[in-house]
Amino acid sequence: MVSAAIDKLENLSAFHVMSDLLVSIRRARAEDALALSRVFEASWRDAYQGIIPGVPLERMLARRSPKWWRSTIGRGRPLAVLDVGEGVVGYVSYGRCRDRSLPADGEVDELYLAPEYQGLGFGRRLFRAARNDLQDRELTRVVVWALRDNERACAFYRRLGGRQIAEVEERIGGAQLGKVAFLFR
Repeated sequence: MVSAAIDKLENLSAFHVMSDLLVSIRRARAEDALALSRVFEASWRDAYQGIIPGVPLERMLARRSPKWWRSTIGRGRPLAVLDVGEGVVGYVSYGRCRDRSLPADGEVDELYLAPEYQGLGFGRRLFRAARNDLQDRELTRVVVWALRDNERACAFYRRLGGRQIAEVEERIGGAQLGKVAFLFR
């Protein structure tokens, strides 16, 4: 009982400290490349270990170096970052829907947060910022794909109001994995 109360107090303390931090969502800049690479690696290890086989996962992580991020920033597809206090802890990539067979005009390609910032409402804020920008571009029907076995992501998109509209099998790193599409109107 006592240790649970102490844990709760420590969590409240951490939340209080976080509530005093400046939180902003802004366009990614070239100087964010290293932080984006770190967020990508930490969030992918957390989300996909046990889903994507080890060697293919490591290869995918190695491809997203700071150099890759620098070349991606400003390439045309919007990329926004979540900057909390002293640095970038999350990002969202989005734009026009790339799959014309879906009943969507906009798409959120990727939304990831460093694991220690998950479950605090930041993912919802990033998603809302991307949706608002897409709506400003008159892209109102938005799709998001998630790996079927990534239960946390699927639950997140369902909580936000996404309705599953498609499911496909895709070969990722030699493994056949299911992907589901969620539509937001």
